[in-house]
Amino acid sequence: MKPDISDLERLARGAGAILKEGYNKEHTVHYKGEIDLVTESDHASEAFLLGEIKSAFPGGHILAEESGSIQGSNEDIWYIDPLDGTVNYAHHVPIFCVSIALAVKGVLTLGAIYDPMRDEMFTAEKGKGAFLNGKKLQVSNTNELGKSLLVTGFPYDTWNTELDNFKYFERLAKRTQGVRRLGSAALDACYVGAGRFDGFWEYKLKPWDVAAGGLIAAEAGAKVTSIDGRDDFLAAPMSILAATPGIYDAVKEQLG
Repeated sequence: MKPDISDLERLARGAGAILKEGYNKEHTVHYKGEIDLVTESDHASEAFLLGEIKSAFPGGHILAEESGSIQGSNEDIWYIDPLDGTVNYAHHVPIFCVSIALAVKGVLTLGAIYDPMRDEMFTAEKGKGAFLNGKKLQVSNTNELGKSLLVTGFPYDTWNTELDNFKYFERLAKRTQGVRRLGSAALDACYVGAGRFDGFWEYKLKPWDVAAGGLIAAEAGAKVTSIDGRDDFLAAPMSILAATPGIYDAVKEQLG
């Protein structure tokens, strides 16, 4: 049996409930890097998702943030981020989500991102549009960079990499109404789809960070590519640029 969008919603809500239940508790924090954290809730959410997927939809290849690559026997690929926004979560900042995407024969087909603190469920199915709690999404109609609001993020190795994104953050902050940094790439992409932001870019990501969000933004009308313009934004070296068509070229030019 192949999963449908209602299955992804169910999975995302179940994992989101785990995150919400643990939110106000003292967290057990471990460090994968200087600023790359993992909590007990990351592991609990991922264990739930992996158990449900292996039980209901066996055979798929799974790419999950904490477990890494789990080899499957068919052409399905699941992209699982059990807690996108872990640093926020560890500091009790209520901006985080669960992100789940499914690719079939190499094509992103389904995506669901759930923000349990706002009870916002973003979903998309390739060719059928994107939705927020059942209401169809549409990107903004902004067509001037100077009237746009953007969002970005910074890599976990930002302290010791030349591609730390600060140059581009400054450049675009001076040419727009502002650049925000929320700390959740998945929600950043969803917010472009919802018209809350006009564009989002980020370097040095992992596929589970933006597989679902990229599909949701695209199905809402955004142009979604890698920063250098490749259609396959999940291919290495990974980056993403998702923007309303009216400012996509202008943002891309500033990132050149």
